[in-house]
Amino acid sequence: MGAQGLLADPGRRVTPAALQKLIEQMGFVQLDSINVVERAQHLTLASRLDAYRPQHLSRLLEQDRSLFEHWTHDASAVPTKWFAHWKPRFDRERERIWKKSWWRERMGEEPDKIIAQVRERIVREGALRSLDFEHKHRGVPTAWWGWKPQKAALEYLWSTGELMIARREKFQKVYDLTERVLPGHSRQPQPTEREHVEWACHTALERLVVATPKEIAEFWHTIGIAEAKAWCTEAAQAGRIIPVLLESSDGAKGRVSFAVCDWERRLGSLPEPPARTRLLSPFDPVLRDRARALRLFNFDYRFEAFVPGALRQYGYYVLPILEGDRLVGRLDPKFERSDGLLNIRQIYWETGIRVTQARQRGLEKAAAKLAGLIGASGIKWPR
Repeated sequence: MGAQGLLADPGRRVTPAALQKLIEQMGFVQLDSINVVERAQHLTLASRLDAYRPQHLSRLLEQDRSLFEHWTHDASAVPTKWFAHWKPRFDRERERIWKKSWWRERMGEEPDKIIAQVRERIVREGALRSLDFEHKHRGVPTAWWGWKPQKAALEYLWSTGELMIARREKFQKVYDLTERVLPGHSRQPQPTEREHVEWACHTALERLVVATPKEIAEFWHTIGIAEAKAWCTEAAQAGRIIPVLLESSDGAKGRVSFAVCDWERRLGSLPEPPARTRLLSPFDPVLRDRARALRLFNFDYRFEAFVPGALRQYGYYVLPILEGDRLVGRLDPKFERSDGLLNIRQIYWETGIRVTQARQRGLEKAAAKLAGLIGASGIKWPR
């Protein structure tokens, strides 16, 4: 929690430098389009900074360019200082996408021609959206699996590094040439394979503190487990990290893991967790690896937005409830925008949690902060 920014004072001032420092400490912030309450990236940052507002992140992405949008395990805002380490990913994506039958079906018989046309228009006209490209089904709604050829070409050029996302308009991507969006960084040399593996493993463990090789590999989702295992063995032999047995809070057998060498010093220097209740994003970095969250916090969280309604246990977009350093429950909210109300549809407390008046007040304060973030005029609580 300390490594992921959840122990620092959330009441501190929000400046571009402070937000950049926080995201670099976390590694990245996952982006998500679901907007039942607020988009995940804003929930993640607001749980760490009380005064955070969406325009703070937009500034770093779209004006300062100190962050860029690309893939980790999912779409994320990533510190631009690490841009060179996305170049190996660009190379892999180029090969992978061309082999993908789904993509080739959407591109049709002349993929090279369509890609060239899309590229040429952006070179000539500047930043464009998918909507700016005509296609024969113009006016017919298309879900992501129904992409027109030009949209598939734009995503290919973005995934392979020729284009970057210059900004978002109502969360729609606006693409431009990488050399125009990130001129200095686009010219950086690509790291060697050894340099890239060292960066991926070292920076991941710094943010996980204690982890298995699998967790290290999956943090950035840019190297394989075999490469992470080999790095851990070599780094441990050199005394740069230490092997440990990590006890599981869910009662499962302990796992052989690796830790930063000074984990005890870091642990001793951590502040006490803020004495308050906070609502976390479903994609918060301490929860996105569900198996790891279960072992560390004994909190079994499942994101149910893509689960059929009748099979959901808790709800479509449920927010975990963090109290101090304990995950004590979950909240099923929805922003009823037509009424301006934050509708708390249900509250689920973990087994063994007593719902005291103090605990209820803490949750009410957390909900009020969420209402302030999204601009809700009131809160509707379940009866």
